[in-house]
Amino acid sequence: MSARILKRKKVTHLDVGISIIKKLYEEGFTAYFAGGWVRDFLMDHPSDDIDIATDASVEDVQKIFPKTIPVGVNFGIVIVVEEGHQFEVATFRKDQGYKDGRRPISVEKADPEEDAERRDFTINGMFYDPIKEILYDYIGGQEDLKKGIIRAIGNPHERFLEDRLRMIRAVRYASRFHFLIENETFKAILDHSDDLFPAVAIERVWNEFSKMALFPNFDRALITLQRLNLLSVIFPALKEVPTEEIEKRVAKLPHFPEEAPVISRILELFPNASLKDKKALCSYLKLSNQEIRFVETYHHAIEIFLSKQDRELYEWAHFYANPLYPICLKIAAIHFPLDERQTFLQEHHMHAKMLGKAIHKIQNKTPFLSSADLQKVGIPPGPKMGKLLKQAERIAINENLDSPEEILKKLSL
Repeated sequence: MSARILKRKKVTHLDVGISIIKKLYEEGFTAYFAGGWVRDFLMDHPSDDIDIATDASVEDVQKIFPKTIPVGVNFGIVIVVEEGHQFEVATFRKDQGYKDGRRPISVEKADPEEDAERRDFTINGMFYDPIKEILYDYIGGQEDLKKGIIRAIGNPHERFLEDRLRMIRAVRYASRFHFLIENETFKAILDHSDDLFPAVAIERVWNEFSKMALFPNFDRALITLQRLNLLSVIFPALKEVPTEEIEKRVAKLPHFPEEAPVISRILELFPNASLKDKKALCSYLKLSNQEIRFVETYHHAIEIFLSKQDRELYEWAHFYANPLYPICLKIAAIHFPLDERQTFLQEHHMHAKMLGKAIHKIQNKTPFLSSADLQKVGIPPGPKMGKLLKQAERIAINENLDSPEEILKKLSL
């Protein structure tokens, strides 16, 4: 007799979100999906970016759901954790003034329409009831989606003074969806671009760049930022650079491989920067050590690729063994004329293949000559042995030697 194994259907993020709405309904509260998910749903874009807005208070939500994370209780926000999924659940609210060009001073409970009016752009200000399948649009978001327009809700000057990062977000949404920024919203950004700092931390700006780079049209986003004077506020070195020049500098970005780090795309804005300049840029942007290592490797890679000087096989082998080499090669190739690009790639692939054994040893930290081999010929452990081991590696790679005996013969003992 065979047993039938029943497989439990995987519960999706959307399923869990709907179940949270149902529980809130069962407790007598109103609850809707809000913001980005509603926009993406109307555009038929898949999305797990589900936020929930409700008339339940934080205390009510904490009583209903056993596992919550109090991330913004003072602003009516709590994270609900259900079946391993996290959802931001926020009480309908209206903000009572802003400080620092970033945060509300206080909030008070509101109805859904008042909550919608405090949000940033019309396309992000709609609600959706997944139980009744009803859209609630108090601010004309659906119409602007159809028109392909990014429009600030209400007075754009007020929206940008409340949170100045919204100016960059407007550009991000416009580039992502290939929308136009509505005229009054565009003018308000121009009026307030100089006020971006110090209200907005550079980390938040970098986060916006990282989100922009996830979608096509990053080049258009950077051009729009320059037209709005935001790019030159973020990078003062670009203040005197005409928009037409920015267009030329970012022309290669649409061809960048998806896995290219965001900083590699930003560096296109600074074609003549030295390594010192690039590291200073990384420091200004507060990038990670990993990103800084990439910048150093990429800079070195460009120097190698463009240099006419002969380099020993030892240097090539170490370059090819670097785990960042493949992506550096792909990015560098984009900067060659189309008819030269394939030749450039093939030459390096063949060169790396020829050095395959050496590269494998370098990557696996396998010595070309061991300390035991040197001890056998009377070299004791110490500084001299260390120098000889490095010399042995250089000789082995440059002269394509495998056996310790052959390498020892070439060493200056």
